[in-house]
Amino acid sequence: MFHPRFANEEIARRGKELYEQRLRPQVETDENIGKIISIDIESGDYAIDDDLLKAAHRVLDRHPDAALWMQRIGYDAVYAFGSSLMRTTE
Repeated sequence: MFHPRFANEEIARRGKELYEQRLRPQVETDENIGKIISIDIESGDYAIDDDLLKAAHRVLDRHPDAALWMQRIGYDAVYAFGSSLMRTTE
């Protein structure tokens, strides 16, 4: 996904860092496992939803120019082909 201020690699690096260092302990709960988290990599603001687009739009409503990183909570990827989606461990 193109963003005018950040390269894709920078969005991924910052998004993963925010998730692992700040957000994971508070959002990786039983009720959130499998949901999508959309994170604004600049503000750290985020939204959680079952639907990727709904989560993204909720953040974009608050931060229209946000660079977003999305992740499936508790898994190593948002989507996977076949059975390659793996649960992360704590």
